[in-house]
Amino acid sequence: MRSPLAHPLTLACRARPSAQVRLQQTGDEAVLLDLASEYYFGLDAVGTRVWRLLEKDPDVRAAFDVLVAEYDVSADRLESDLLALLQQLSDAGLVTLE
Repeated sequence: MRSPLAHPLTLACRARPSAQVRLQQTGDEAVLLDLASEYYFGLDAVGTRVWRLLEKDPDVRAAFDVLVAEYDVSADRLESDLLALLQQLSDAGLVTLE
């Protein structure tokens, strides 16, 4: 289920976690339960950090800025990986992209 965007997915987007999703953190990783579909999804430590940041503020650029400061990764690689994760979360109906 892809969220319609009037423009391409970029760091200028917003990603709002669905109210129908519950997160259970286990150590650094997490499991997401989509109450609407009753499917489970797993997140690694970085994916869990992204989810937690978006819960506080759906501004993707703000999450990117925090992540680039926290992780030893190039900005280009982080942008590519972050946008790919957001697309996967959107396709699964776990976040709404704006």
